[in-house]
Amino acid sequence: MRIAAMAAGAVGGYFGARLAAEGHDVFFIARGANLEAIRKSGLKIESVHGDLHLPKPNATDDPAQVGAVDIVMFAVKLWDTEKAAELARPLVGPSTRVITLQNGVDSVERVGPILGREQVVGGVAYIATVIAQPGVIKHTSQFASMRFARGDGKPDAALQAFADAGKAAKVDIDVSKNIEVERWQKFIFLTAMAGATASRHSAIGPIVTTDEGRTFFRALMEEARAVGKAKGVDVGEDYIEQRMDFVVNKVEPGMKASMAHDLERGNRLELDWLNGKVASLGKELKVPTPVSEDVVARLTPHRLGAQR
Repeated sequence: MRIAAMAAGAVGGYFGARLAAEGHDVFFIARGANLEAIRKSGLKIESVHGDLHLPKPNATDDPAQVGAVDIVMFAVKLWDTEKAAELARPLVGPSTRVITLQNGVDSVERVGPILGREQVVGGVAYIATVIAQPGVIKHTSQFASMRFARGDGKPDAALQAFADAGKAAKVDIDVSKNIEVERWQKFIFLTAMAGATASRHSAIGPIVTTDEGRTFFRALMEEARAVGKAKGVDVGEDYIEQRMDFVVNKVEPGMKASMAHDLERGNRLELDWLNGKVASLGKELKVPTPVSEDVVARLTPHRLGAQR
């Protein structure tokens, strides 16, 4: 298959590299120091599931040089959504599927009007990765999976072909049975993970070892779940308990959300589209979100990154 990773960051770069290693034509859209490093030394994956080095991957900063592909893995930072979607136009043909793998819960709604409502579908990636240095992606979680589907639930041959290709490459990729529920499930957990690890400047382990920390984490999830339910998406009554068991007993103690890594590096934060989105939807839907609002207040001074 012809696949584009837009862009070759921690998520798109990881999954793209795994698929490229199995012979698929993967095009890595990158820029700046990351692109320079990939062109010079290749793309390296350091992973708990085995390291990987692509010595000469297809890397460019110009999607027009690539042309239409079968699949676009759209995984840019949330503040770059509309700009990146405009740049991605040359990648999209009538049969292309653009799978949004961003952190927020409204990517399809933002990208669809630009790249085509028929072409853009919702997706979620469950993985803990970070760009350790330009051209090097570090994967630290045991889990690394991707789910996607049309919002209307109809079968889609292009998406099924991508899922089949992923499975053949021993990558955990599949078509979701209910992508709207999965999008909100990830959003609920991610906003708690991001809000907790970023606002407390800590890995998740020390946070959830205390009663107060667990109460804080649960409250962030409960607020996001209540907002989702008010929007018409109910993830189920037992979801919060399942995620609490997961974060307390199964998540690596040193894990941090990407927003916490961005905070440490002085980068811009996805705050407005994560905890900020919970708070703004809460106001709109008249759902109380005091804990999320406190996280937003704590992190707002850093939302645009360090002054340079």
